[in-house]
Parts: sequence; C-alpha cells; structure tokens
Amino acid sequence: MKIMVGYDGSNAALDALRLSIKHAQAFDAKVEIVRSMKGGGEDKAEKIELANSQLAFAEELLTKAAIPCQTHLLVRGMTPGEDMVRFAKEQGIESIILGVKRRSKVGKMLFGSNAQYVILNAPCPVITVH
Repeated sequence: MKIMVGYDGSNAALDALRLSIKHAQAFDAKVEIVRSMKGGGEDKAEKIELANSQLAFAEELLTKAAIPCQTHLLVRGMTPGEDMVRFAKEQGIESIILGVKRRSKVGKMLFGSNAQYVILNAPCPVITVH
C-alpha cells in the first residue's frame, strides 16, 4: 500500500505525519511525503532550502519508526492541491492523509482551500487531521 502525506511543516501537517505512521504500521505501507510549492522555478533558494529541511525532518521521523518512506518536493507551477492530486494519480497512491487548518467560511471562500481541492478530486480516500 502507498500512503501520501502532505507535509508543510505546520502543526496540522505534523499530526497528519504521526497518523501516517500508525496507518503505515497497520497496513504495512510505504509513505510518500509530499511538499508542493507553487511558482515553478521562480521560488527563492531560501524557501526551497526550508522546504527540504522540513521534508528531511519528516523523513527522519518515519525512519525512526521503521516506516519505508520517500520525500518529494514538487515545484511544478500548480497550486498545492492540484499538484498533490496529480502526484497521487501518477504514483498510484491508495490513501492520502492531510493536516487541515481551521478557517472561517469566508476565509475559505476568499483564499480557496488546497485540502478541499484534494478531498474533492483525489483518486483515492483522503483522511484529514486537525
């Protein structure tokens, strides 16, 4: 089984990562840790370096739990929601775990919601953690 976790370094994402450990142990699964950055090749080196260090932290956490995992920094010019759905389709992901931040209805309407996009468009079940 392949589980994908969206990880951006937030507390909600850390909770999702911890849940992915439990699911990977229960289902003998491999975990794909994904971070998406919008903007294609225009992102600053500092942002990419920070994202890579956050992914390294996530990988270390899963490695300590003896969970096979791989990290992916996606910089393909899409929104994070679109990027994660495409990655899930390309990689044959069977379950997605996302941390979600609580926002007001107006906040979701104004800024959109990557998690909402993933929930509505993913090719597999999506588990959200808040």
